[in-house]
Parts: sequence; structure tokens; C-alpha cells
Amino acid sequence: MLTPIDSSATRRQPWLTNRQLLILDVTLLFCAWALAWTLRFEGLSWLTTWRGAATNHALVSIPIWLAISAAFGMYRREWTTASVEELESLLVTMVVASAANVVVGAFLLPLTGLSHARLPLSVLSSQTMWSLACLALPRVGARIARWHSARTRVRGQGTRVLILGAGSGGRSTARDMMEQPQLGFVPVGFLDDDASLYKRRVAGLPVFGPLSTLADRLAKEDIRHVILAISNLPGPQVRDIVRVCKEHGVDTRTMPGLAEIMSGRVGVNQLRPVEIQDLLRRAPVQTDTRAVHQIAGDHTVLITGAGGSIGGEMCRQIARFSPRRLVLLGHGENSIYEIHHELSTHFPNVPLSTVIADIRDEERIDAVMARFRPNVVFHAAAHKHVPLMEENLVEAITNNVKGTRVMVETAARYHVPHFVMVSSDKAVNPTSIMGATKRIAELIVQRTAQSSGLNYVCVRFGNVLGSRGSVVPMFLRQIRAGGPVMITHPDMTRYFMTIPEAVQLVLQAAVLGTGGEVFVLDMGEPVKIVDLASDLIHLSGLRLGTDIEIKFSGIRPGEKLFEELSLDSEHMKPTGHGKVMCALLATPGVGLFTNVDALVAAAHKREHDEQLRKRIGELVPEYMALGTSHVVKRELTLVA
Repeated sequence: MLTPIDSSATRRQPWLTNRQLLILDVTLLFCAWALAWTLRFEGLSWLTTWRGAATNHALVSIPIWLAISAAFGMYRREWTTASVEELESLLVTMVVASAANVVVGAFLLPLTGLSHARLPLSVLSSQTMWSLACLALPRVGARIARWHSARTRVRGQGTRVLILGAGSGGRSTARDMMEQPQLGFVPVGFLDDDASLYKRRVAGLPVFGPLSTLADRLAKEDIRHVILAISNLPGPQVRDIVRVCKEHGVDTRTMPGLAEIMSGRVGVNQLRPVEIQDLLRRAPVQTDTRAVHQIAGDHTVLITGAGGSIGGEMCRQIARFSPRRLVLLGHGENSIYEIHHELSTHFPNVPLSTVIADIRDEERIDAVMARFRPNVVFHAAAHKHVPLMEENLVEAITNNVKGTRVMVETAARYHVPHFVMVSSDKAVNPTSIMGATKRIAELIVQRTAQSSGLNYVCVRFGNVLGSRGSVVPMFLRQIRAGGPVMITHPDMTRYFMTIPEAVQLVLQAAVLGTGGEVFVLDMGEPVKIVDLASDLIHLSGLRLGTDIEIKFSGIRPGEKLFEELSLDSEHMKPTGHGKVMCALLATPGVGLFTNVDALVAAAHKREHDEQLRKRIGELVPEYMALGTSHVVKRELTLVA
């Protein structure tokens, strides 16, 4: 298994120290000076006619060469690991030193009387040429020597690795392997879809051909690891690569993306296993969050549910905009403690405030809003687990409905300019209490936006890969336990998005909205849950039906076979972002809050569940509660 690169284990004594390099430069520059005069006069006759001028030339020009070299950092660099930066410094030094040498010999020495005549131009040009060679050769030689030493150590030994992608990530990976032979990996070459690279060498290694030739290359070569060094490869292509490698018994790893590096989850030199979010049936959606700086940068931002998966990632991304203050509000002290500790470590210059509060507590939320006066509120706190909320209607109503109303009305009372509520695709034609309460929360935000004229909007998510309570962590736990992996129905599909996609959509909605909109991300085609489970089994190095079984237990209360992104009565219109759409909804009636108050009051009185469902149906006519007669209990087994 590939391990992270430990730079501390690879430190060595320099092949050529800078002190030795200075001594060598003095010696070689003197030799270049003597050689230039000797070649010009085809012997040592210059010692008779030009001795004084030549001596003064050496006493002036050689120190100037050394001074210019020092000024441009030629004695402060590690030349055995030289890169483009060092090459640029070397070239600039050569140009400046060459010009200075000509000025000294042709003008300065005659003007100051240190030479009885202008020095021969042939001497100056020859000396410049040889001096350039003297400066360059030791430094380039140090780099070449280190390279060949590394190649010699890794050649013919270690685990053979094929790199997919000959771009900067692939080249960096190849060089790290060759210069750190103790890792035990030998890069054999690249595959890349850039036709201009075919049959050429990159980082000293051959580019064999396109990615489509992977199977042939694995059959021909003794490859034990494949590293995917292309960050934006479409999900279907990643799936094919993983499948081909699996068929040949080859381990697959991928380079971390920039977002992972910046968040601190992985290091820049680490490789990680291919993860399920790499296998989306679409390219990841990228949104331009620069406009978010206008509402978050140098402003106070309040995030509810800050200790959750979405709220925590929102905190990380907003912290990069350098807000005046980031207020972390949550009900669970442990999760708030953890996100506060993480943020204070990675963003020490961002002022943080922690608030342990229940969003249903009107007096507490009022005090928080009065104290911090945020410019934007991101409302991510909610109960989201469908089966749990079917059995806990009162909590779903008071938290998702009353809590949202308390937050949005308090924000409006303090004239908070921006408010974004995190909703769910389960709010569309809901069959669950969770989805129905989320739909009511949307209506509350819309109505408040209409009455206040403020930019208060909602964002509908699909299922977020890797979030707490999502299917991926649950499947992984079941796989680690030896199975079986339990799925409710073989035909169940869901829209999926990654945590970064979800948070970027929330941030984008804050600047796209004007008030009352419901934004939806274009998440491509829905994905079968059974396909995700199969992928996770294979990526865990196990075989479906042999090592791990998939079993179907039947749809649970409140669940649907498929989710929708918009109501039949809604119309979707494009926004300024190609992958973000806006649902055009009917404006809630003036009697909305009367019915909401009645529902919340009934919940506090602990009315019977059926009565609460009826009240919810009055607020959300499209709510269709699934009775127990619709729940099919069955247990099937899926084999490969």
C-alpha cells in the first residue's frame, strides 16, 4: 500500500555546499579570465603588453561576477533539487553579470585609468562566455548528479507504478518517487489523453498512450500500483479505471485535489485511495464563490448547525474569506467544540464565537442576534433523518418548523440583509415528516422575504456523500463488519452531491438571490443506491457475492423510491450560474403563519400523530403520508 511521503526521511547532506560553490566559482572565474586572454593572443604575450590592464580587469570583473551572483541568491539555493525557479535565477544572473563585465572592460577601466586602452572586445566576449559556463556547469551538474543517483537507486527494484496523467501532478509524483527510493516505488511511465505527448518523455519517463490503453499496458507490464493524477476526470471514466485495475489485481490511488489540501485533510504529497465521491456519474460542479466575499469578507457571519457535516464545511469555506467574526451556533457542545478547535488551528486570524443554543428558544436567539448583528445567516440546523422523524413528529415540527421561524423572523427583526436556509429535495411532493416540515420551513422563509423585502432564500440539496447519517458511512461500517450491506429496495435512486458542492451552492445562493427564491443544483441523473454499495464493496478490495452480500429489507416509513427536484406546479428558470436553477413557486398566503402557529401549538400539546399529520397536510397539500400498508418487508440477497 502506498504511504505518505515523509520528507524528513529523505534529507541528505548537499552534494555541493554553497561555501564550496563560492570557492569553486572564484577558481573557475579566474580560469575563465586567464583562458580568454590566452586564446585572444594565442599564447602568453599579453603578459608583456596588457599585464597591468589585464590584472586590473581581473581584480574588478571577478568580484563583480561574485557580487551579482550573491545578490541574485546563487549561494542561498539547494542546487541538487533545482527547478524552474533556480533556472530563472541563474539566467537572470548571467544576463546582468555579462552586461556588467562588458561595461567594466569597454568603458570603466579606460575612463578610470586602470587600462591604457579599451580592452579587446574578443577578450570580453570570450571571458563572458567562459564565465557563464563556469557559473552554470557546477549547478546544473549538481542537479543532474542527484537525478542520476536517484535513477540508479530505483532502477530495477521496488514496486512498479503507472501514473495516469502527465500534467504537473503526475510529473511531481514521478519525481518524488525517483528522488526518494526508500519509498520502494518505481515509476515506469505515464498514460495521458494529450496526443501531443505520445511517444515522448516527460520527467524522464515515456508517455505510452491514452488512458483507454490502460488494460493493454497492465497486461504487458508488471504494474502493481496505478496513480490517478488527473483531478477533473469524469466519474464514469474513473469508474472504468478502477474496474480495469481491479480486474488485473492492481491497487488504485489518486492525488488529492486542491480543496482537500487547503482544508488540511490531506497533505500535498499524500496519495489516498479512490473514494466514492470520485465516482459520481457526472463531473463535479464548480461554482464561483468570489462574489461571496462581498457579503462574508469583513462581515459577521452566523452559521446554525455549525457542528454538522454541512455546517462545519461551511465554516471552513467561509473562514477563507476572512470574515470580521464567525459565529458558530449549535445545540451539541461536543460538535461545536470540535469545529471551533479545528478552525482556530487552521484559521488563527479569524475571530470565532461559539454559541450553544436551541434554535427553538426565542429569547436566546434574540439575544444572540442582538449581540452579534450578523450580515448573513446560514441556517443549516435541522432534524434530517427520515425514519427517525416518522417516529418523532413533535421534534420534527418544533425543530424544523418552529426553529426555522424563530431564526428567520429574528433575523428580519434585526434587519439581517442575507439569510440562506438549507432545505432538501425531500421537500418536493413529500411523503415523510422530515420532507414536509422542510417544505413548511421553505414557505416560512419565502413569506418572511416577501414581507420584509430582504434577501432570504432557500437551497434544496440532494443526498450529500459522506455527511453524517448518509448511506456511505453506514455502508462502510457494514462492510468493515463483514456485511451484509443492507439496502431498502433494489430500484431506489437518489440525487447525490459532495459536501464541497453542497456548501458552494449555499454560498452561491446567498449572492444570486434577491428574496424568496428556492435554488436547486443541477445534480445530473439520479444514482441507484445499489450501485453505490457495489462500488464501495469493490473499492474496499472485496468481491460482491463472495466476500460481502447485499440484502434488501424493504422501504421504510416515509421513504420514496425516487426523489424529485421540483414540484409539478413549480417552473425552473436558469440563474447566472449554469448549474444552479431557481424554482418559481407560488407566494404563500397571508394565513400561513396562523396555520403554522396552530401546528406548533398542537405539537407542544403532544397531539396524536395522526392529527399532527392532518395539520401538516393542510399546510402542504402535496404531502402524501405513506401508510404501513405501503411498506413492503422483504429480504433478498444480491450476488455478483
